[in-house]
Amino acid sequence: MAVAHDSPANGVNGATSNNGTTTKDSNPHEEYQYLNLIRTIMAEGEYRADRTGTGTKAIFAPPQLRFSLSKRSEDGTVIPILPLLTTKRVFLRGVIAELLWFISGCTSSQPLSDQGVKIWDGNGSREFLDKMGLSHREVGDLGPVYGFQWRHFGAEYVDATTDYTGQGVDQLADVVRKLKEAPFDRRIVLSAWNPADVSKMALPPCHMFAQFYVSFPDGLDKKGSLSCLMYQRSVDTALGLPFNIASYALLTHMLAHAADLNPGSFVHTMGDTHIYCDHLEPLQEQLDRVPTEFPELRIKRDDRGSGMIDGWKAEEFEVLNYQPHKTIKMNMSV
Repeated sequence: MAVAHDSPANGVNGATSNNGTTTKDSNPHEEYQYLNLIRTIMAEGEYRADRTGTGTKAIFAPPQLRFSLSKRSEDGTVIPILPLLTTKRVFLRGVIAELLWFISGCTSSQPLSDQGVKIWDGNGSREFLDKMGLSHREVGDLGPVYGFQWRHFGAEYVDATTDYTGQGVDQLADVVRKLKEAPFDRRIVLSAWNPADVSKMALPPCHMFAQFYVSFPDGLDKKGSLSCLMYQRSVDTALGLPFNIASYALLTHMLAHAADLNPGSFVHTMGDTHIYCDHLEPLQEQLDRVPTEFPELRIKRDDRGSGMIDGWKAEEFEVLNYQPHKTIKMNMSV
């Protein structure tokens, strides 16, 4: 599949105007939701000081983003789709590594760093921990962050080396159990936000709450479809948001596999949605690009429906036909 580089009229889902909207009867590429969000922030956002000192342009509670996690072939076969943004290359290896790190319950940035995924190094540095009043922590010890809350919610945090087996609430295991045993349950939720632990974290959760929903569009006697709604309180639109979309989409695919469900959709609800001031210029380049088709996802495991969410490996994910535009260099504010 070739990547279009010339004008927006070459959009993969029909001709588009310069602002990324469709100009004829066709479905716009779902990535235009993201590109138009950038345009809205640039046009309507207010300048705000922020924790990092970089400064942002921000809006609050923009329209939700919705991404399909599957499509149907001509014979009705469900084809899993990963909404991996294409107008710049997304660090897929980092997305997978971080998600598996969350699922493992690990709270040290070191295992990620050892894999060459440095996205948490800044928040786990000696300088940053000292600045946050966490001088007693070893370098890399982030505190009771995402994975700890997912797997040990309510347990007393000691440090990144303590074994927490059997402590707290394993929310993720509870999600899998409910998907298999009680798919109509309205309490299939996963929370990373624990007010009692926020002060112990190097960085409180940005993506903090997810709810999962099983629908049966083909009838109750057919396989259900799993969708995810995620709320994110703080959204780094340029660097973080493409990563977050891919991560929760991938988590939904994993849960669908574990519970023997079809992948449905991912819905993203956002609070403080901002662009760091030093990202405004590089994003202009991204806005000139035309999305290509989202890639297909293949999970190379033979345990569909097993309820198994632990022990997954990066090589068990195969992403097919990802044809993004080139990377755009942007700095990460910590």
